[in-house]
Amino acid sequence: MSIQLQKLSLKAKLFRGLGDSTRLSILEVLRGGEKTTSEIVKETKHNQSNVSNHLACLLDCGLVKNRREGKHIFYNLNNKKVTKLLEESDAV
Repeated sequence: MSIQLQKLSLKAKLFRGLGDSTRLSILEVLRGGEKTTSEIVKETKHNQSNVSNHLACLLDCGLVKNRREGKHIFYNLNNKKVTKLLEESDAV
């Protein structure tokens, strides 16, 4: 695959990650800092299965990262660019 096609593929993943209201609600919750899946479920009011599926997509899209601590998995926005993108979308 050419470099140009790789870049387009990454952009498509990014926009896929942003193209769903549930995923956006998860990203908005994570703007407040690192959270467990249970905390995300509580704050978004979506069910556990739905949140887990969307978190998997957000991980694949590179919008969030996670870390394990014991039996808990913590999620956070991947980097400041994601935060900036969400901030810019507030002005729309």
